[in-house]
Amino acid sequence: MGGKFTISLRSQELCRDSGGHNYWRMTNVPIVIGAENSALLLCDVWDRHWSRGANERVNAMIPRMSEVVATARAAGIQIVHAPSDTMAFYKDFPARKRVVAAPQIEPPPDIERPDPPLPVDASDDGSDTDGDQQRCAWIRQHPGIEILDEDAISDNGREVYSLLAGKGIGNLLIMGVHTNMCVLGRSFAIKQMVRWGMKVVLVRDLTDTMYNPARSPYVNHAEGTRLVVEYIEKFWCPTTTSEDLLRALRAHDVA
Repeated sequence: MGGKFTISLRSQELCRDSGGHNYWRMTNVPIVIGAENSALLLCDVWDRHWSRGANERVNAMIPRMSEVVATARAAGIQIVHAPSDTMAFYKDFPARKRVVAAPQIEPPPDIERPDPPLPVDASDDGSDTDGDQQRCAWIRQHPGIEILDEDAISDNGREVYSLLAGKGIGNLLIMGVHTNMCVLGRSFAIKQMVRWGMKVVLVRDLTDTMYNPARSPYVNHAEGTRLVVEYIEKFWCPTTTSEDLLRALRAHDVA
């Protein structure tokens, strides 16, 4: 366990060409990360969702998510399960008790960041399947993701920050749903953790949007997710893929 691994981080930068025209330049930069200084957080990977379309897409990702979690854990990365609104289910889990017992560390003042509007409209709730009724349908994390005693469980940003800061963890890999809502907006997720100075990376192929193609910008669901991922790369944090992460974690230098 422990050691270092190298992943490629994709981001986008607003540049100006020789003719004075603005354009977005995509870059892929390899970066070396210490496993003992890193955590992998699963955002709202619930057992069920009120949207049938959301359920179908999450269920399709679960085997790959489980593979990434097990590989990251074996490499010495701290696993954080963050299924919002389900802490009562986990109150007796050692992974939950560990977070509750951790000394509280006051986060630093928020770093100011530009926060432009999202590129997709989810104002009608974002479901792409008819007949769905919005409600709290979840009671736990998806059972396809194993939780071990050495993991952590929390849906509170200050708890998560205290646990990570107390362990000297400054790198936070995030996967889960939904990219344009919870993955950006939860107190333990991208925007707040970036504002608190964490080095955040989104695993871009293990996420999904709540987006209905009947709404602006009137593109298919996969394209809506791609637009949100690119928005994150432009304004919030870089991204990587599960393939790149698994390759890196399985390399001989993570031992």
